[in-house]
Amino acid sequence: MQRQFRDRREAGRRLAMHLREYAGRPDVLVLGLARGGVPVASEVARALQLPLDVFVVRKLGVPGHEELAMGAIATGGVRVLDTRVIRSWNVPDAAIARVTSEQHRELERREDAYRDMRPTPEVGGRTVLLVDDGLATGASMFAAVSALRRANPAVIVVAVPVGAPEACEAMRRHADDCVCVLAPPQFRGVGEWYVDFSQTTDAEVRALLNAAARRVGTDPQSHLRAPVREPLAPQPRRRGVSAIA
Repeated sequence: MQRQFRDRREAGRRLAMHLREYAGRPDVLVLGLARGGVPVASEVARALQLPLDVFVVRKLGVPGHEELAMGAIATGGVRVLDTRVIRSWNVPDAAIARVTSEQHRELERREDAYRDMRPTPEVGGRTVLLVDDGLATGASMFAAVSALRRANPAVIVVAVPVGAPEACEAMRRHADDCVCVLAPPQFRGVGEWYVDFSQTTDAEVRALLNAAARRVGTDPQSHLRAPVREPLAPQPRRRGVSAIA
């Protein structure tokens, strides 16, 4: 298996080529899932000349097998559970509650650390490009999309460099559109498609967000103002909503 991306930055540049229809539109906002999705989203925002912000999602790992997601939580109090994983691993309700509480504390810490006193961006009426470094089970992205729906964006487009075919297909039903650059049938994990898949740090996330705010212009709050409400081009047709079974 040949690794397709040198790192998250290169993956973001490749992904941006598939999102060129959104370039320069004042109604579009790029949100990177923290932490690994932010370097990818940063390159998308830079290439398409769009504002960038962060969206925090925390995976709920199976106790003792934390890399295996049994669900996720996201900003806005949304929790999505993968009942198939929970049943197959016989995870008790008390363990789910404990993991959820632990990850909620970490989610709040990251929100405070990344935002650096900046308010959350206005997404109502906007087209949101929701970017991560890949889709495996899709649990984190499902939670992110569900949370964003509460803020009434016009369109949610999930965009990733690589993903499991079944996760990408499920996301096309859950979001308004899903762009997967690669959906290899022999997918085993996101990291296998990167030469460098080292962990993104909090400091890197803050630096990328600060650099993006400076690119917006002299007013670092300009991308937080009320967006253009009328779409400037035909929007993807809503494919319906699904949830992790």
